[in-house]
Amino acid sequence: MSNIQDKVVIITGASSGIGEATAKELAYKGAKLVLAARREDRLQKLQEEIQNNGGQAIYKVTDVASNEQMEELADYALKAFGKIDVMVNNAGVMPLSPVHEKKFNEWNMMIDVNIKGVLYGIAAVLPSMRERKEGHIINVSSIAGHLVFPASSVYSGTKFAVRAITEGLRIEEFSNNIRTTIISPGAIATELLEAISDAELKAAVVEDSKVAIKPANIARAIAFAIEQPSDVAINEMIIRPTIQQL
Repeated sequence: MSNIQDKVVIITGASSGIGEATAKELAYKGAKLVLAARREDRLQKLQEEIQNNGGQAIYKVTDVASNEQMEELADYALKAFGKIDVMVNNAGVMPLSPVHEKKFNEWNMMIDVNIKGVLYGIAAVLPSMRERKEGHIINVSSIAGHLVFPASSVYSGTKFAVRAITEGLRIEEFSNNIRTTIISPGAIATELLEAISDAELKAAVVEDSKVAIKPANIARAIAFAIEQPSDVAINEMIIRPTIQQL
C-alpha cells in the first residue's frame, strides 16, 4: 500500500498544469483530494474524471490571493475529511516583463498569488497540523527561484521568496514533525506563458519553452516527496528538462 493512501491533500492551482497532473497522480495512489482553483468548470471536470477512475476528490472555487478564502478552503477540507495531511501550494502566475516597463498591476498580481497565496495557504493549514503534530507543506517555486534572467526580476523575486519562506518554515516547525518541500521546476508545458502581455517577449519565451517537459513529471516528484516515511523529509528538488540550459 502506498504511503499516500488515504492522506488528505489540498492542491491549489488544480485546474490545469502541474496542479491537475498532481491531482491525477495522487488520486491514483489513493489520496483524498481537495481541489482549489478559480475556474469551476475545470474543477468539476477534474473531479468527475478522478471519481470515474475510482478516486476521491472534492473541490472549492478559491482565490489564493484572499486570506479569507484560503481559511475557508482549509475549513472545508477539515469538515469533509477531519484532517489535512498535505498542502500543495501550487498556484502561480508568470507575467514576465522588464522592470522599466512599470507593469505595476502585473507585479502586484505576482506578489499576491506567488507570495501571499503561499503564505495564506501555509497559515490556513498550520494550526491543525501543529495540533496533530504532523503534516507536510509543499510549495512550488521555480528554477527562477535560483537564478534571474532578463524580464524575470519580479517573478524571480517572488520565487526566491517562496524558497526563503519554505526554509524558514522548516526551521520553525521541524520540532512539530511538519515536513516542508520546495519544488523548483524548469521548463514545463503549462499555461504560465499565457500571462505574458508583451507579444515579442512572449514569442521569445515560447520558442525557448520548446524543450518543456510534461507536468506529470513534476507530479511524480511531488508524490515521491509525500510518500516518504514520516521521519524523512525531501526538502528541495530542482527538476529540469535534460536539454534545458537555463
